[in-house]
Amino acid sequence: MKRKIAIIAGGDTSEFQVSLRSAQGVLSFIDSNKYDLFIVEMEGLRWEVNLADGTKRPIDRNDFSFTHNEEKTVFDFAYITIHGTPGEDGRLQGYFDMLRIPYSCCGVLAAAITYDKFACNQYLKGFGMRVAESILLRQGQTISDADVVEKVGLPCFIKPSLGGSSFGVTKVKVAEQIQPAIVKAFSEAQEVVIEAFMEGTEITCGCYKTKEKSVIFPITEVVTDNEFFDYDAKYNGQVDEITPARISDDLTKRVQALTSAIYDILGCSGIIRVDYIISTENKINLLEVNTTPGMTATSFIPQQIAAAGLDIKDVMTDIIENKFH
Repeated sequence: MKRKIAIIAGGDTSEFQVSLRSAQGVLSFIDSNKYDLFIVEMEGLRWEVNLADGTKRPIDRNDFSFTHNEEKTVFDFAYITIHGTPGEDGRLQGYFDMLRIPYSCCGVLAAAITYDKFACNQYLKGFGMRVAESILLRQGQTISDADVVEKVGLPCFIKPSLGGSSFGVTKVKVAEQIQPAIVKAFSEAQEVVIEAFMEGTEITCGCYKTKEKSVIFPITEVVTDNEFFDYDAKYNGQVDEITPARISDDLTKRVQALTSAIYDILGCSGIIRVDYIISTENKINLLEVNTTPGMTATSFIPQQIAAAGLDIKDVMTDIIENKFH
């Protein structure tokens, strides 16, 4: 009997469509000769499995199963590829823990910490990571333009503390842009981060670990003519992604070692991706940690796996089978 794998996509944020694209990527990456694969869409209380005949069946949330033609199917494993709540913030992980269903990514605590960019960076700062100066605003709190300029300077980034795909992010260059940028960020999340701009080269490094091995991928350099690595750069081709990055061997080893250390400090599982800015003095500055990184055909992780000379089907098998040993 082949294990039944639910590839879970959708979610309750602006990244819904991006997540569906990641699910199609994951569907193509997992070895269908070894596993029976199903895409499960979640949006609010709508949980549905997409069947091969084009129909959809509701998921029974009592045991995460579905019934089709009077036959009940219970999943053996969940591959979570929701970007945003409830798949990236620990909620779904807690649900699966209670049902004793293994899943692809990190557990409740690591998911909750990494989903909140401000909390994650402040936590890792305690372990010696270099992070940008930043201010956190919760819903209802305000800050004057003068305080922003004094505390983090200009230019700065104003962004939702929760979420991804650069929704709600503004690069602010003049004080007049600060308040509109805060309003825009609050339209995406209940918390907003105001973060000092870090000059340098943006890079990203993925990795995964199993009980048998630790695999750190080649590093990707992100080059865009846009103001920053925004939605168009990520998904509409307005970017050059260079793997491996054009940095020294020594710096590459340092970034990979740091990525491995972050994985262990947070207690991650499955594939993660860590984004950095390399300063002009070759200092490594942490941007953010992604515990459910994008898995579309053009995403960083598939690129890095290919650059490492690995077969992505083998990587996916590693991640699934690791939870059954």
